[in-house]
Amino acid sequence: MMSDSALKKARKNLMHELLSDPGHPNSPSRQCLESKDSDRAFVIIRRPKPNQENLAGIPWDTLPDELLLRIFSHLCLPGLVRVSRVCKRWYHLSQDGSLWQTLDLGGVNLHPDVTVRLLSRGVIAFRCPRSVMEQPLGERLRSFPVKHMDLSNSVINVSSLHGILSECSKLQNLSLEGLQLSDPIVNTLAQNENLVRLNLCGCSGFSESAVAHLLSSCCILDELNLSWCFEFTKEHVKAAVAHLPATITQLNISGYRKNLRKADLRTLIRRCPNLIRLDLSDSIMIKQDCFPEFFELNHLQHLSLSRCYDITPESLLRLGEIATLKTLQVYGIVSKVTLRVLRESLPHLQINCDYFTTIARPTIDNKKSTEIWGIKCRLTLQKCL
Repeated sequence: MMSDSALKKARKNLMHELLSDPGHPNSPSRQCLESKDSDRAFVIIRRPKPNQENLAGIPWDTLPDELLLRIFSHLCLPGLVRVSRVCKRWYHLSQDGSLWQTLDLGGVNLHPDVTVRLLSRGVIAFRCPRSVMEQPLGERLRSFPVKHMDLSNSVINVSSLHGILSECSKLQNLSLEGLQLSDPIVNTLAQNENLVRLNLCGCSGFSESAVAHLLSSCCILDELNLSWCFEFTKEHVKAAVAHLPATITQLNISGYRKNLRKADLRTLIRRCPNLIRLDLSDSIMIKQDCFPEFFELNHLQHLSLSRCYDITPESLLRLGEIATLKTLQVYGIVSKVTLRVLRESLPHLQINCDYFTTIARPTIDNKKSTEIWGIKCRLTLQKCL
């Protein structure tokens, strides 16, 4: 295995190669290396190419493009970059969109211009969480075909992020968890009419009007994670629940303590009657008098009320009467003894079985995974360097 320093150096070299524009290598056939002692010189002479008539098999030059593409499809990311420097033909073949459809560059320092060039090669699934792209964007932009993008917990220049997302209009799954956003960025996301999953957990920097515009435009949105957004006020919560599309079946709107009220919950349930999974954790204004609202959800299977401290443990028994309910998360409001009693009284429910929410998140509790929303990224740095 490579040491950390060697791994960082290899990644840095690869990023430099991606940022550069490789062309046809014109290497000399004769190379002279002189030592410090001028009296001695070492000459390296390439051996002449053997006569092809004496070789078994088919020369590389005669292979059709389709076969070379099939061979290239088995190369890792550094290997694909290297073959692009062999000759002009291989360079153009290495840029074929079929080779770049799934790409994972998570956890690296990445220039925004590299991101632009890679997305322009036909990337469909782009996984780049915990990366650093602080430099300003200088590359000329073009439309990107990417459909699945994960930039969670990265450090990205806001203007560069806006520039990249403004050229993405075919997104179906998007995770911007923990990122600093802006109203122009959120408004830009509204152009993605096919957006199905959206993760804005822990995001900041946008107004309630931008939230309303975005949710009003997402006509087929199925999963939404809008939890723990920084500086999310009562007006933000009201704007969000008032514009939720009816298509949502999984919703995480936890973390708003006193800003999510009973009236907001009533609006939420009225607008999203098909909810299957609902997370209201850390909303201390939600009490047992809100329970009748949950009975109006005819498809509710998973409910999280963790750390809703004004809910009494005894009242949780009522939730067992919801015919469709399968799991219940109530961390922080029941003791071990009460939890045992609840499990015995409600044997058909799984209580406190999940620590992490899965709603709209590309990967769950596995930093080494190269999958996003079930799509495995073929080109990755993790297994090659």
